[in-house]
Parts: sequence; structure tokens; C-alpha cells
Amino acid sequence: MSFTVAIVGRPNVGKSTLFNRLVGKKLALVDDTPGVTRDRRPGDARLMGLTFTIIDTAGLEEADAESLQGRMRAQTEAAIDEADLSLFVVDAKSGLTPVDTALAEMLRRRGKPVVLVANKSEARGSDSGFYDAYTLGLGEPTPISAEHGQGMIDLRDAIVAAIGEDRAYPAKEDVAVTNVDVSDSEGGDEDEEPAYDETKPLRVAIVGRPNAGKSTLINRFLGEDRLLTGPEAGITRDSISVEWDWRGRTIKMFDTAGMRRKARVTEKLEKLSVADALRAIRFAETVVIVFDATIPFEKQDLQIVDLVLREGRAAVLAFNKWDMIEDRQAVLADLREKTDRLLPQARGIRAVPISGQTGWGLDKLMQSIIDTDRVWNKRISTARLNRWLETQQIQHPPPAVSGRRIKLKYMTQVKARPPAFMISCTRSDALPESYTRYLINGLRADFDMPSVPIRIHFRSADNPFEGKKRRT
Repeated sequence: MSFTVAIVGRPNVGKSTLFNRLVGKKLALVDDTPGVTRDRRPGDARLMGLTFTIIDTAGLEEADAESLQGRMRAQTEAAIDEADLSLFVVDAKSGLTPVDTALAEMLRRRGKPVVLVANKSEARGSDSGFYDAYTLGLGEPTPISAEHGQGMIDLRDAIVAAIGEDRAYPAKEDVAVTNVDVSDSEGGDEDEEPAYDETKPLRVAIVGRPNAGKSTLINRFLGEDRLLTGPEAGITRDSISVEWDWRGRTIKMFDTAGMRRKARVTEKLEKLSVADALRAIRFAETVVIVFDATIPFEKQDLQIVDLVLREGRAAVLAFNKWDMIEDRQAVLADLREKTDRLLPQARGIRAVPISGQTGWGLDKLMQSIIDTDRVWNKRISTARLNRWLETQQIQHPPPAVSGRRIKLKYMTQVKARPPAFMISCTRSDALPESYTRYLINGLRADFDMPSVPIRIHFRSADNPFEGKKRRT
């Protein structure tokens, strides 16, 4: 990246709309309600051939430092200090306010380049607000309409004039690769299996109920107050991604909004936040479901785990707030028993007690994430699978349906991430679900594949004589 740009301004002037326009995607939540954005969200912006990093920020307001608005302001000021250039957005439709004047003075004291942007300039009666912006003393304002895309060329010229000609082009972000095809050449009839790549970047989503400590956990991993936290429930709204290194490996973590029960989600803004969290799960490879150890295994916790597994992602449970537990041995034994009993579809899932507040157990959590990702990427050779399938049929033969025994002939792994297998058999439609579970449990135990979804597909061989009468 050549430079970094922060979008700043008071609440509800269109900062997130401009952010979405520059990144070309609806990444930031947008609503008519002031104060939707709370955390600072980075993105890769492209503007008429110009490429840079853009940071969306919360609306700046005068508030006590300990209040939620005060903590939001501290996050925005950190973004301004991090950026090389600030886009100061004012509302040309409603005109200037004393808050705009105070913000202009704060930006001037920073001594960094500032581009004054008069948003909503397409509205009737916006001329007076546009000319009032000259009084801020930050140079000529650039009239734009972030919602309709007007004035983007002028904005590009203003940014170039303020920052200079040095710029770079970012790498395009891709989604998590899942359901990877496994060719017979990778293993074939031999027992060779591809090794796990320890250097590949890993995408991890942190999900859970509101106020479970997700943002605090990520801040502890980063070693800084990167995400907004506090005692209030539901602080996080956008899904924010952050990058850091763990033992030489790049980890990209997605912080998400708390997911309440569907019946309780009635407001439009919360629906948008939950939809953004679901999108983060689809982008991730491993998902950490954060439980509140003081009130674990609520119904919503179980539904979130089931959702992650149905999406085919590798899952790890993190029992947070462990520093608040007194009798840890008894509680740990109870949690293990409930995990096995309430989550039978995730047999062997890794569960780690942690404390995001103190940092206790975070190394063990990261190791569990790596181990789970290794299983999620696991590939088993066809030769080993067919030897295993033969043994399983000897120990527990498939049932006989209508007096005819079902025969399992051949097995191979067709996909990875998560592991998926194909079995060629007779009368696949008659094979009971209980036998499929028997095979899945056997795969988990014999090939050491706990905690990840395993899928088995059955295929019947085509019989060219089916339906034809037998001649006597």
C-alpha cells in the first residue's frame, strides 16, 4: 500500500457510505440511525486508478472518556494518527455545526494532510452548506455524493494533490477455499498423503452471544486496544478483520457482532449485524465459538455451533471469563460432560478454557485452532480408505433390506476442507442413516479427525440390465 486514508467526521454525515463506495463493496453497515459505526474498519480502496488503504471510523463527538462515545472517539483518534491523510466529511445538506468546527481544529493540530469533503451535495439547498465549509480553514471543499457516486473524479484529484504521486496496488482479497477436490494422483493406491502447510495464512472468525468477550479476546491477542470493548452488551456491530503473526504464521481474525436468538432480533440494524457475522463465518476457515464460562451452553450457544458445522467450517470452543470461576476443576469436568452430551454432532470438538481479560490460555487456544485446521485440511489415500472400509464391513456388515444385503464396494476421498468421501455401493437409497453415522464415527476414531464436519456421499453403480425382463 502506498498510503492510508482515514474517513472522519461527526455522526451521520455519510462516512460509511463513502467507505463502501471506495472499496466497491457493502462492507460497512449503513443506516439512517446516527452512530452505526463504532470500530475502525480498514479496507482496500480503488478510486479511478488510485489504490490505497481506507479506514472507516466512528462519528466524533464530545463525550466523557469512560463512556461508550468517549471510547469510540479514542478509536477514531487512533485511526487519524495511523493514517497519512484524513478525509474530513461534512454534511452540505444540513450545514456546519459546532462539532465540525471543533473537529477541524483537532485535525489542524495533528499537522497531517486533510481533504475537506462536502457530502450530500446533490441535495436541494446544499449550496449554502458547501460554501460554509470554506470557513473551516482547511482549503477548498470537494463536493460529492457518496450515495450516488457523484464527484469521485474530483475527490481523486484532491487526494493525489494532498498525498503525492507515490501509490501502490493491493492484492485482491479472496474468500476461503472450501470443498477442495482431491484427485486420485494425490495418494492413489499408495499410502502417501500431502503434508500440512504450516506457513499458509489462516482466517479465523470469532463468534458467540453478545457480551461473551470476543473483542476483548482479540485485543489480548494483538496486545493493543484495537477493538472497542466495554461492559455494555452488543458494542460490536461490523465484522472487523485484523491481522497479526503467531509463531511466524499470519493469522487474520474476524471480530463479529453478538448473535442473539432469531426471535429477539427485531431491529433492522441488528439484522444487518448478524448478516455481517454470517458472512464472516463463510470467509473464515476455522471458527472459534466463544462461550461465557459463567453461563455456558445457552440454547443460542448450541445453535451457533450447529450453524458453524453446517457451514462446513472447523470449530473450536473457547470458554471465556475463566478468571471469574472459583472451583475450576469441578466446572471443567461439568463443561466436558455437557460438551459430549449436548453436541453429539461435534464429537471430539476441542474446548479450551481461557481468559481474554488476563490472557490466560490463549496459546493453548491458538494451538487448538492450528490442530483443528490441520484436520480440516486432512487428505487420506484411497488405499487406506478401502482397507478401512473392508474392516468396518467385517466388524459391522451393512443391513439387509428386503432380504438383500447392501454391498459397499469402493471408497475414496473426493474433497477436503471439510473432508468428504464417496462410497460406491448397491442400493444407496436404502442405506439407513444409522449406518452412515457408524462410518463417520469410525473415520473420526481411526483416522484421528475430531471436531470437524465429515460428509459421506453414496453412489450406486449404473446397472445396464436394470428394468429389463429376464429371458427364460
